[in-house]
Amino acid sequence: MVLKNLAVAAALGAAVSVTGCATIVHSGPREIPVESVPPGAKVSIYDRDNHLVETKTTPFTASLKPSAGYFKAQSYRLIFEMPGYSNSEVDLSADVSGWYFGNLLFGGLIGMLAVDPATGAMYNLEPEKVAQHLTPASASGSPAPSPSGTARSANN
Repeated sequence: MVLKNLAVAAALGAAVSVTGCATIVHSGPREIPVESVPPGAKVSIYDRDNHLVETKTTPFTASLKPSAGYFKAQSYRLIFEMPGYSNSEVDLSADVSGWYFGNLLFGGLIGMLAVDPATGAMYNLEPEKVAQHLTPASASGSPAPSPSGTARSANN
């Protein structure tokens, strides 16, 4: 019985030592909900190298990799477009996950220098949810009409 418990403990210790803490908690692409007010905006997502990743219509959930390579954080630019509204942009940036530092206690150097950086799990994308309010555009450059049909300016 003692040998069996010792074997289980050793196997568990070995498993923890060859994985990274951040990889255990959140590996793979991050699911980022994207919405607009009003809904129905076309959103084009570009990565840090300005490559188009995908184009979808709000609301949707984007599945985005937080890493651009070994020890290389990814970032994204979301461009919202909708007829009758001004285009707007939202930036997503990668920050180091707090779980990455759990390697100091549990994952060791293998988790800190190999597993989490290689899998991209050492990064989280911020913000975790995008809810963009679109601004009505006006063709003449004057303020957009109010719901009653009259133009409003900052002085009214």
